[in-house]
Amino acid sequence: MSNSSENKHVAIIAFPFGSHLMPLLNLVLKLARAAPNCSFSFIGTGKSNAILFPKPYIPNNIKAYSVSDGIPDGHVLGSRPTEKLNLFLKTGPENLHKGIELAVAETKQRVTCIISDAFVTSSLVVAQTLNVPWVPVWLPMSCSLSLYFYIDLLREQCANSAGDRTFDFLPGLSKMRAEDMPLDILYVGEEVTLFSRTLASLGKVLPQAKAVVINFFMELDPPLFVKDMKSKLNSMLYVVPLPSQLLPPSDTDANGCLSWLDKQNARSVAYVCFGTVVAPTPHELVAVAEALEESGFSFLWSLKENQMGLLPNGFLERTSMRGKIVSWAPQTQVLAHESVGVFVTHCGCNSVTESICNGVPMICRPFFGDQGTSARMIEDVWEIGVIIEGRVFSKSGLLKSLNLILVQDEGKKIRDNAVKVKSIVQDAARPEEQAAQDFKTLLEVISES
Repeated sequence: MSNSSENKHVAIIAFPFGSHLMPLLNLVLKLARAAPNCSFSFIGTGKSNAILFPKPYIPNNIKAYSVSDGIPDGHVLGSRPTEKLNLFLKTGPENLHKGIELAVAETKQRVTCIISDAFVTSSLVVAQTLNVPWVPVWLPMSCSLSLYFYIDLLREQCANSAGDRTFDFLPGLSKMRAEDMPLDILYVGEEVTLFSRTLASLGKVLPQAKAVVINFFMELDPPLFVKDMKSKLNSMLYVVPLPSQLLPPSDTDANGCLSWLDKQNARSVAYVCFGTVVAPTPHELVAVAEALEESGFSFLWSLKENQMGLLPNGFLERTSMRGKIVSWAPQTQVLAHESVGVFVTHCGCNSVTESICNGVPMICRPFFGDQGTSARMIEDVWEIGVIIEGRVFSKSGLLKSLNLILVQDEGKKIRDNAVKVKSIVQDAARPEEQAAQDFKTLLEVISES
């Protein structure tokens, strides 16, 4: 690739929020190292770029450029988490063009290809204007991609269905239920936002791409789903998301999570974390605490500092001998630790991937977006975890799930399946497997543009 990629300039357009940033950077790192003579201009907002850059592991052929986040001066964001998403998307192609102009001015190279987070659909307009290939990257759970091609049917069926209604019209995903669907794609009328309109348009926009990159393992996706999506897209390329291959492990463990785990028995610890975006209600947090206390199991709980005051009085003192609560944990390394036996999770895509890669069973409490579809795959397709009873935390429900996975014979199948799935994804990363060929094809798209 070194010669064929020379003088190529790829603009990377980020969806600068939450869990989308690191996996996109991970892909760009992989590309930049495989094509060292190609320039990669990473376009995000000032805030998102400050999270990612500069870092010593980022090679010289990746440079960051900042564009507007769309938030007007003096504007105070409300409580709705989608507000900042809508403001950014509202900036449209003009904002992205400004980032590209900055990159072209500094590198003295025209952009020859655009790789974008699939949620930034206005990047297609930019690619068309520049007459270059557009390659969107699908960063949510892969199976959720199908929903956007059947959105009219889903809206019709969900409007007239109970939550446990399954959808046999989704190829390979017949176990999906109405209650698993992302609310954003079901919004109609006054509830529609720019973000939900963007999602609803994906089934029409993505077929215009040169290729769509899937950030997951083809070997874990139902074959009928893969066949159906490939029939709808020009090209569908799987790039296995193994951050440990590229991103170095966190050099920060100020809270002593790993040394604490070193003192625990193998597969005995419940790791609890709900990501950086969502937060359970105070009532649910109390239920989690009460279940952990009564269970007798060791636990490591990554909990935001502003929520610690919601814990029951005396909880920290009563559980101090077998529990540890921290404001931040190096999750990749925690899930790789042999002491961790179960992950209590919101089913964010990055968290699910990390758990799968380390063979850790999951207890799922999905909140929004693709988390419901991820939870369904975990429980009913891969059978490597369970969805919490009633889909909200209760003391009895969490106790039941913890005992099932950590102790009971009935949970042995789940534990064994998690180990099998770990082996599958490790094999998927081998040089002779499909993902390596798909990555080579992606490099060819870049080099031939």
